[in-house]
Amino acid sequence: SPAAREAFDIDKETSATRAKYGNTDAGPRFLLARRLVEAGVRFVTVSYGGWDMHAGIENAMRRQAPGLDQALAGLIRDLDDRGLLASTIVLVTSEFGRTPKINASAGRDHFPRVFSLAVAGGGFKKGHVYGSSHPTAREPQENPVRVEDVLTTVYHQLGINADKELMAPGNRPIEIIDGGDVVKDLVS
Repeated sequence: SPAAREAFDIDKETSATRAKYGNTDAGPRFLLARRLVEAGVRFVTVSYGGWDMHAGIENAMRRQAPGLDQALAGLIRDLDDRGLLASTIVLVTSEFGRTPKINASAGRDHFPRVFSLAVAGGGFKKGHVYGSSHPTAREPQENPVRVEDVLTTVYHQLGINADKELMAPGNRPIEIIDGGDVVKDLVS
């Protein structure tokens, strides 16, 4: 659409707005995401950096985390100020958790047992922490949530029945999500 095409011109934003998101690699990406949402784009994905830090995690986090923190805070604040946060889900996650211990290369390896995500807007509870890990982060301790539960909850908030079957090639029905449950304690 013309509005979506126009959204890519982030130079039309004020310097104060651009500063809110930060002068890092993350800032313009998250600002563009807000502009796309404002233009009516229904699904936006932001990729930012590589977080597969098997070595040198301390320096890598010092390089990447501040930019993510500022840009994400700018996005959430800006969406809220513009009345868009209630109808927009902001979901921050990765493909894996990380081992609770630093490895021999001063990094952390893949660890599927425990990982975190952040979600804002879209009818999710504000300021809510759900679940916990064992004190050494080796296992979930309280209210473990499976990936399919997270996705089913997000789909629920989008008004999509995650149990719905779609037809795959070969005329095979496949559920959008296989076996997930809505985590009712996460939604308002």
